[in-house]
Amino acid sequence: MIVLDLSRLLSRAGIATPTGIDRVELAYARRAPTGERPHCFAAINAAGAIGVLPQTDAAQFVAGLGAIWSDGATPGRVREVKALARHLHRAALFGGAGALRARLQGEDRPIYLLVSHHHLDRVRPIARLKQATCARFVCLIHDLIPLELPQYTRAEQTVRHRRRLETVGALADVVIANSAATRTTLLHHLGRGERDIPIIVAPLGLDLTIDPKPASPAEPPYFVCIGTLEARKNHAMLLDVWQRLIAGHGKRAPRLMLIGRRGWGSDLLADRLAALNPIVIEQPDLPDAAMTPLLRGARALLLPSFAEGFGLPVIEALAHGVPVLCSDLPALRESGGGVPDHLDPADPAAWHAAVADYIGDSPRRRAQLARLASWRAPRWDEHFSVVDQLLGDLD
Repeated sequence: MIVLDLSRLLSRAGIATPTGIDRVELAYARRAPTGERPHCFAAINAAGAIGVLPQTDAAQFVAGLGAIWSDGATPGRVREVKALARHLHRAALFGGAGALRARLQGEDRPIYLLVSHHHLDRVRPIARLKQATCARFVCLIHDLIPLELPQYTRAEQTVRHRRRLETVGALADVVIANSAATRTTLLHHLGRGERDIPIIVAPLGLDLTIDPKPASPAEPPYFVCIGTLEARKNHAMLLDVWQRLIAGHGKRAPRLMLIGRRGWGSDLLADRLAALNPIVIEQPDLPDAAMTPLLRGARALLLPSFAEGFGLPVIEALAHGVPVLCSDLPALRESGGGVPDHLDPADPAAWHAAVADYIGDSPRRRAQLARLASWRAPRWDEHFSVVDQLLGDLD
């Protein structure tokens, strides 16, 4: 029996666009009913215990939230998903913990699966569930950024991430890492503890419908940057680049589409974003149906982050045949598979030169498109094949 925790998705009810971690938990939730193993959905409740969720209602919630993120947040969809989330929270609270223990009675060491960082810093609920049901605990770690680069996150997030690692060290039976880079960093931070915890690498995947026809060149040309506007994503450097482009090209400067909501540290960019509009355009709440054609028409995806655990936008862009200019980070080299041009995130001159090259049909851009021709998009079924083997080894 797989107990898949949906706490992260429940916390995102009503949010118009997902983060990368949201997409991962959604992929697991959609896949659970089709897997070979029996499953149930669970979530942490207001009393600090993990309770079972009504299966039909949970599946309806997953479908509704997925529809919002895919097709758009209509008022009716948002109301329905929020109402389902409130209902599921109540179910997890009132009798949910006892019902979960009863559900797992007689199961041969079930597996509690947490694929987001949600409540991973709270060791007691997971410890109680393991003790009461003899469950194995499997978690997915997305990154160690709050510990590696604490200057790019809130102080309390760094403290919380340290507690997450303490939970992993104390309770995890197996850890899934989204990249070899994440695994290496995780091993460094876990150190040599009393327990030897297996850590397996299962790269994230995509479930995309790819249009075989190339997108028509857009006029004026534009670039896209996908991700929450926050300090570690290095949007400030991109704005420096675009100020220089505007100084050189005026109104003929290429556009920059920032696809993502404002996050921590973005208030420092507010005045600059206003001043650069309409050359630099924010697109905060685009569903996938609107984002995909915008991505396909771009000259390149830009990802100048100071740190990444995997880099979903990289594989999304490459899957649609869009070149990528991204930071020279181990995780992005891993996910990009030798296709993108990698740049120093602290070198705005290099980024300006690269963007200038990619405005037109330059040899540099043609070279990346040639590399891209042999690149193959990773699929979720490949990820789950690795995870299924892992879970089978736990039996």
